[in-house]
Amino acid sequence: MTEFERFRDRELLRQFRTGDRDGFADLYRIHSKPVYRFALYVCADPVKASEITQDVFVWLVHHPDHYDPTRGELGSFLIGVARQMLRRKVSEERRWVELDDTHTAPIREGFSESDVALVRRAVAALPLRYREVVAVCDLQEKSYEEAATLLECAVGTVRSRLHRARSLLAKKLGRKEAQGCTA
Repeated sequence: MTEFERFRDRELLRQFRTGDRDGFADLYRIHSKPVYRFALYVCADPVKASEITQDVFVWLVHHPDHYDPTRGELGSFLIGVARQMLRRKVSEERRWVELDDTHTAPIREGFSESDVALVRRAVAALPLRYREVVAVCDLQEKSYEEAATLLECAVGTVRSRLHRARSLLAKKLGRKEAQGCTA
């Protein structure tokens, strides 16, 4: 993130704290898509991801002073809030639903829809601690240090979980290809 973007976020948050609704609207416009993507990658449900995204920004309306710019970027902070909300929801529901690929954009350009669907299903099947690290590092392209802050663990833990997650994904995806499954 550039220094300009950090300044912009701090200024918009300051404007919002003083009652400027446009400041909040701009914050939402800038940060809602990354928060939604993170939630979608972790929970594999577009409706639930939308709800979490809305909940994050409603939470921000009521707790704007919880963000400390000296501790990191606003976008990472909001993803951390989404992470906590998702964890709470998971503990309440104790189940995950299958990802509906018709409502989501491709993970990466250049892959077929069936490849993207296969990868999404494989990621969604990972245990939560591995799914989170894949969503943060590989899909949101955060550094190990940013991921460690977001996931509230050591950098070494992020690296080992990511290594394990990639290994599990390689096994899952390799097995599916070997069986001739392309859906």
